[in-house]
Amino acid sequence: MAVNLEEQPPHYDREMDARAVTAIRMLAIDGVEQAQSGHPGLPLGAAPMAYALWSRFLRFDPRDPAWPNRDRFILSAGHGSMLLYALLNLTGYDLAREELKRFRQWGSKTPGHPEYGLTPGVETTTGPLGQGFATGVGMAMARRLLAAQLNRDGFPVVDWRVFGIVSDGDLMEGVSAEAASLAGHLQLGHLIYLYDDNHISIEGNTEIAFTEGVEARFQSLGWHTVGVDDAENLDAISQALSAAILDPRPSLIRVRTHIGYRAPHVQDTPKAHGTPLGPEETRLTKAAYSWSEPPFAVPAEVEQHLAGLADRGQRAHQEWRELFQQYGQAHPDMAPVAEKLFRGPHVIETRPEALPVWHAGDSVATRTASGQVLAAVADAPGLVGGSADLAPSNDTRVEEWGDFEPGTPGRNLHFGVREHAMGAALNGMALAGLRPYGGTFLIFSDYMRPAIRLAALMHLPTIYVFTHDSIGLGEDGPTHQPVEQLAGLRSVPGLYVFRPADANETRVAWQVALAREDGPVALALTRQKLPVLDPSRYPVHLAARGGYVLREASSGSPALILLATGSEVSLALAAQEQLELAGTPTRVVSLPCWELFRRAPEEYRDEVLPPSITARVSVEAASPQPWHEWVGPEGAILGIDHFGASAPYERLYAEFGLTVEHVVALGRQVAAQKAEKAGGKS
Repeated sequence: MAVNLEEQPPHYDREMDARAVTAIRMLAIDGVEQAQSGHPGLPLGAAPMAYALWSRFLRFDPRDPAWPNRDRFILSAGHGSMLLYALLNLTGYDLAREELKRFRQWGSKTPGHPEYGLTPGVETTTGPLGQGFATGVGMAMARRLLAAQLNRDGFPVVDWRVFGIVSDGDLMEGVSAEAASLAGHLQLGHLIYLYDDNHISIEGNTEIAFTEGVEARFQSLGWHTVGVDDAENLDAISQALSAAILDPRPSLIRVRTHIGYRAPHVQDTPKAHGTPLGPEETRLTKAAYSWSEPPFAVPAEVEQHLAGLADRGQRAHQEWRELFQQYGQAHPDMAPVAEKLFRGPHVIETRPEALPVWHAGDSVATRTASGQVLAAVADAPGLVGGSADLAPSNDTRVEEWGDFEPGTPGRNLHFGVREHAMGAALNGMALAGLRPYGGTFLIFSDYMRPAIRLAALMHLPTIYVFTHDSIGLGEDGPTHQPVEQLAGLRSVPGLYVFRPADANETRVAWQVALAREDGPVALALTRQKLPVLDPSRYPVHLAARGGYVLREASSGSPALILLATGSEVSLALAAQEQLELAGTPTRVVSLPCWELFRRAPEEYRDEVLPPSITARVSVEAASPQPWHEWVGPEGAILGIDHFGASAPYERLYAEFGLTVEHVVALGRQVAAQKAEKAGGKS
């Protein structure tokens, strides 16, 4: 369906609209030119569609960028960030013109790609293509969940929409295909994307790699689609947006643009994408727009007009505040819940007496314990989650919640076999104020690593339930047995990786995850059953510190330290008994969360791992590479530096040397070498 209006509605000032669009374009290219770095092509081509959205539809209030019922705008094509910065500056956000002059410079609020939490008005970090698209799907899911939980007859306190600008590159990425399929299935009608169809990629015309019928593809996925063939026609874009807002399906509006529009030597070429225009091309481009203002200058009347675009949103904000006040009077039980959710991702308090506790003699897989903890905290407001088609294996389903499907906004989320979209959607839900979790096998965390990385970069408290955490999953074989994944996840700044030793450490891991506000947590959980560490005997509550002395040497003065995580902790405990019987005083340290342990005071870390005790052996059914930090040059690392195999897990542990006998032999060897070295010094 194509839209092409010839007449402009009389209540719009055609001349002022044109000058405003030009002002946005000029600020964008000035910022790129000043930095001598950036992407001028997208702002020049996409400014009209952005202006049509911001001036006629988007509800925003620069005085309070986080007001709960604002519309969300996502620039998924984050390389065009100067378009967004120009809009934020001109419409009154706390982003001074000086910050535009400092585009891409150290300490500025205008980084190369938009960053959530740094620049007022930026709703999510974008730049890795496809991530913004999929994050917006999560936001739209959150919008439906929040509306179902909070809205009451006559009180639509949750009534916002998700808008965005997406590019060819966004639509080529697999994550957007996953997310688009999910959004179409879920009929997320408050999700509207403007597609910047400029036909150009970095390597040339998109025809070299991208010739599909985009609109037909999205129609087949259950989306409403509209085509606008002239990006300069604000009214055609506006009519398409109006139709999209009324449609119960998610919407994609294809707008035929020209990258680097009116830059005489680079329009419609790859050169317009990621290279400053240069002084002469900038001069010629400004002349083509009849723009004679100095760099970063905007005529006062245009400034005033653009600043006034916020008036509609500010009125809507005030009306919403009055509505919410009435809502609080009519539903005093719901208002505090709404306020808590509106403040953003929040701590979920867990009452210890309400959580399950396991005792000596029990044998429980940590994935099973995780599911039981989830069931115990199921009434927590804002807690939602699901799995990438593995809920029975991940134990992520909460029966009392119901399912999130079209027409049934339950809190059990079904992402299908779409791990990457799940990761990005979880980020969108966290950005909207929920506390989301998502489950899959640890091996498939690789499919969602970019989204995990962005969660850490944005300090979002997303929770990942990664089960089948080692060769302990057994017969499925090396394709499904994670080896290097723990090391990779531990390398992500700001991500807590928790590999609990038993059911009770799993309980603690969930408490830590639900209490965290400043970043994501990954839980690595077993398929196989593990013996329970008796909480009356072992200080498992100290798992909240990331590492602790699980069992001290019988003499109280250890000659050797065994370190382990997860399923290998019970292996270390069994080895300790034999080492002690053979005369080697041995301490066992459980180290379930390295990131938390690093944050502990140095005095505590030295108590757990005294620098003087350098005879150490680590045991973990994973890559040995990262263990050098804790073991040191005089210790030994027992891990797996190769892929697994298909067999029962007991056979795999035996074949790969993850046995009590091997740990004992390594421990005795390391302790003897240390003693010999000490004797030689004496």
